[in-house]
Amino acid sequence: MDASTSTREVFKNAVRVLLSTWPVLQIAVDNGFGGAYGQQKAEWMIDVVGKYFYENSDLVPTEVEDYISVLLDQEFNTVVDDGSLAQLSQQLCSLFSDCQQGAMERVQQTIASLAQKNTGRAKVTVPAPSDEEESEEETEAMECDAASSSSQARALPSSPPLSSSPTAQREEEEGWTKVRKKK
Repeated sequence: MDASTSTREVFKNAVRVLLSTWPVLQIAVDNGFGGAYGQQKAEWMIDVVGKYFYENSDLVPTEVEDYISVLLDQEFNTVVDDGSLAQLSQQLCSLFSDCQQGAMERVQQTIASLAQKNTGRAKVTVPAPSDEEESEEETEAMECDAASSSSQARALPSSPPLSSSPTAQREEEEGWTKVRKKK
């Protein structure tokens, strides 16, 4: 095994440990956010993140953060807003830099430290939504559908408002369409 292969393997192991100890990915996999193949998606994600570093030169943490954010959104329908993605990206960039500079001992120590912290982790599950939360999610989905079709509605001739109340006028001015039940 030559030095570059060794460096790649060490970095891939670092990516594996970092992502597998990252609570966001753990929760997504443990709770099936990625569907039936969530674990396989997580393994795939480890591979593509490692390759991303070698295929792009001089990556900065924000680029890595954006890349991982897109992967999480597309594969796990998950958006991270707790600040941990920025920390993870910074750590990945730092470990990659250490690997490129030949500081393998430091990388190995970091990997060992992270792996040791992960041995006692408990499985975290997201509670199932209540009936009220499910109803809210359905309402949000309908609102999103209405908003996405609003660009199509603008192309059509406008019809007179259903109501001339100030509320109805304000909603139309803001670009929202109010959907009401038929009587």
